[in-house]
Amino acid sequence: MARAADRFVCQSCGAVYPRWIGRCDACGEWNSIVEEAAPEAVPKGLGSGKGRRVTLTGLDSPATPPPRRPTGIAELDRVTGGGLVPGSALLVAGDPGIGKSTLLLQAAAVMARNGAAVAYVSGEESPDQVQMRAKRLGLADAPVQLGAATAVRDILATFDEGTAPDLLVVDSIQTMYLDSLDSAPGTVTQVRAAAHELIRFAKRRGTVLVLVGHVTKEGQVAGPRLLEHMVDAVLYFEGERVHQFRVLRSVKNRFGPSNEIGVFEMTDGGLAEVANPSALFLSQRSGGISGSAVFAGIEGSRPVLVEIQALVAPSPLATPRRAVVGWDAGRLAMILAVLDTRCGLALTGKDIYLNVAGGLRIAEPAADLAVAAALVSSLHDRPVPEMAVVFGEVGLSGEVRPVSHSDARLREAAKLGFERAFVPATRGRRHDGIALSEVVRLADLVDMLVDASDVRHGVKETDSR
Repeated sequence: MARAADRFVCQSCGAVYPRWIGRCDACGEWNSIVEEAAPEAVPKGLGSGKGRRVTLTGLDSPATPPPRRPTGIAELDRVTGGGLVPGSALLVAGDPGIGKSTLLLQAAAVMARNGAAVAYVSGEESPDQVQMRAKRLGLADAPVQLGAATAVRDILATFDEGTAPDLLVVDSIQTMYLDSLDSAPGTVTQVRAAAHELIRFAKRRGTVLVLVGHVTKEGQVAGPRLLEHMVDAVLYFEGERVHQFRVLRSVKNRFGPSNEIGVFEMTDGGLAEVANPSALFLSQRSGGISGSAVFAGIEGSRPVLVEIQALVAPSPLATPRRAVVGWDAGRLAMILAVLDTRCGLALTGKDIYLNVAGGLRIAEPAADLAVAAALVSSLHDRPVPEMAVVFGEVGLSGEVRPVSHSDARLREAAKLGFERAFVPATRGRRHDGIALSEVVRLADLVDMLVDASDVRHGVKETDSR
């Protein structure tokens, strides 16, 4: 049989082309097309036998929740939904040097000390290098089996005979390859095929498989998007390397809630759990300074309070600068337009700088009102009340809309000693220990911050203490 012609595959999206081109038409990436050997054609007649009947069950049939294997790290268990499920596959991705290998080595050591059979296979480091990190973290006495390999065939031959490990960590999937394919490690074909074989092994033997993945400059998992669909859970490790905070976020979880977060602090002894992230994110906050507002947000099922900082400055440029860290730049443009059009604030010719303190990334629309409060505070040099939190969604007509989980946000604020909250207007809402300032329109909040008035133009004060 004649050999199939080689093909050219985009390493960002997996699109296939008959010849090389500079820019991928599917995803728009430049210089991402790489030549790969085409897979061998399946002989005719293979797999044409009669299939096996599939057992069907009804929706009302009794179901038992999947068993869990706790990792011993409470924040990691929270993100995974209560522990690791045997036979599941997890993908942990993050920027280089963010702490992925450190976190997984710590989890592997804790589970091994608790009696689990744990194996750690590295395709990027030698066992000596992993042992050096373990000694630095105080984990050298943990009974973790170390190995260095990049061939999937060698890994399967090692663990497929005898007793399979309870936990298998592969660091990283981009370094693994199948010798039956001519493509280089890290290409779309190799990543997809290597992950498929490892996941098949995990499902067959009941092993928890954890794959470490690299990310692109846009923050997405490198390689085919199909890889995220193949695994049971996708966890992103976020944070800035200049900050000590690290956030482990679940963006997909078949056995638990998605968008749950776990917060860690990078220390000399590795990653330490943060039981109260709100207190940590606000620990460096200074009161009485304009351009700062405390946002009461929800990350997964956990309320988190974080400081939002804004700076409005005169611009010497024809096109003012807009710099955003930790929030959506498009949503900032919308808030600026509403403040300019509906509230009469002259922000068009100003440089705008917005930052979410602590390295946390916020995606929920409930931060609109807090961002607007920080911008107005900076523009007029009027501090937001020090012991106040702000949350609410802002519409294009300037109205402030209610958001979900308001009670949980207020409870977290009251627990940390906050005395006041600027919230959307909702009938019948009361909260013990915190005064509620219900804002109907964004212009009301602007008037209050500028004129330092408690009750103006529809802003109602409700003290339930």
